[in-house]
Amino acid sequence: MTDTISVVRKAAWVVAWDEAAAQHIYMQDADVAFSKAGILYVGPSYQGHADAEIAGAAIMVMPGLVNIHCHSGDEPLAKGLFEDVGTAALWGNALYEYSALIDADEDAKAACQTVMLGDLMRSGVTTHLDIASPAPKWLSLAANSGLRSYLAPGFREAQWRMAGSHRLDFEWNLAQGRERYAEALAFVEQARAHPSGRIDGVIAPSQIETCSEELIQEAVAEARSRGMRITIHAAQTMAEHEELLRRTGETAPAMLDRLGVLGPDLILGHCIFLDHHSWTRQRSRDDLARLAKSGTSVAHCPVTFARSGMTLESLGAYRRAGVNVGIGTDSYPFNMLEEMREALICSRVSGRSVFDLDTGGLFSAATIGGAQALGRSDIGRLVAGSKADLALVDLSHPAMQPIHDPLRNLIHCAAERAIRDVYVDGQAVVKDHRAVNLDYDGAIRELQDAQKRACRRAEMDDPQGRPLSTLAPYSLPLARRG
Repeated sequence: MTDTISVVRKAAWVVAWDEAAAQHIYMQDADVAFSKAGILYVGPSYQGHADAEIAGAAIMVMPGLVNIHCHSGDEPLAKGLFEDVGTAALWGNALYEYSALIDADEDAKAACQTVMLGDLMRSGVTTHLDIASPAPKWLSLAANSGLRSYLAPGFREAQWRMAGSHRLDFEWNLAQGRERYAEALAFVEQARAHPSGRIDGVIAPSQIETCSEELIQEAVAEARSRGMRITIHAAQTMAEHEELLRRTGETAPAMLDRLGVLGPDLILGHCIFLDHHSWTRQRSRDDLARLAKSGTSVAHCPVTFARSGMTLESLGAYRRAGVNVGIGTDSYPFNMLEEMREALICSRVSGRSVFDLDTGGLFSAATIGGAQALGRSDIGRLVAGSKADLALVDLSHPAMQPIHDPLRNLIHCAAERAIRDVYVDGQAVVKDHRAVNLDYDGAIRELQDAQKRACRRAEMDDPQGRPLSTLAPYSLPLARRG
């Protein structure tokens, strides 16, 4: 079967890659030719063979976005529950006391993953790194979606346990942690062997504070012996930061540096509370230099933390320090463009300057920053020879009008509403705003009942026996009927 070549003719705008300058640039009235083999041509007047042509007069062609941190497992079920709550004694974070109560049953796992995948690709994502517990359809759904997928089965030796609403404890089970680790190793090899060629596995000790130093070192050594990426949640909350200080007297980067874990194959999830952060007790500024010197990447996911009133300080500062930063969505709404907008706003607020980060720098983080974190030079950019992972933006959408700078319009205003089509390996995964290979609408219908089941279990599992009306109160008082 011959490879079908598609050409976007005279695209109004193209976000192309300048190899010599190593940066994205704008082209106007340019052609983009692509196929399963990759990007064939970017520039004026493509003269080669074309099997299909796409009129580009009202189109911006851009590289697909690279999401290096998300969770499919339970997150879609938490929507609308805990946005207004948090544990005051844990700096207002909702993770330990509230979010940990929501658990999707097996019937809901596939629906949660389908919704996440659909939302990601409809916001321009072509590559994602999903950290979750393996479920029966996890691998097959990722493959069938058409996305480029890095699947990271998490494992840990300790579970979080809340004592009332004032103290975080840890319940250790080393044997069970080792079992989960062995299962993760088996799964990642299965993922890498998938015939699609778009799937890979990632070694993921779940959180730095829920794994022993020995397991972290062993898992990282194993990943490196297999040539695989590693991801660890680290410096993600003040509760974790203080726990590491209690155990070791070190910040997360300092501890990982001592263990020999930092390196260009490591992605740290969130990495907010470093020694320069205004909330921490340290008065040193060594952690950013540690990360930059080692080549360690950071997955920045601002939305879920901003909901709890906290933010990384600041994305612009990390980039200026030489730290490679990519963007992730972490939890709902799984909208990469909204995540990027929040990242820009939070960076300017925490950096106290409009000049802390600009749109071009943000777009680079969401594309080549993520690609670098994954060790890829063939995604996150539009240049001949790269993978044909791209998105077509509808410039005629009202939210994109009027146009002076289309990326600013997309990120600051239009978001996913203007993403018309998305391609991975030259094949459409979104066409006319709809996911091609997923039953997205069916999965959405399943979530309502699945959330009700999860909420009933949350009431039973809550250590304090609180009803849902206390755990997740309505935003407004509910009128009495009659």
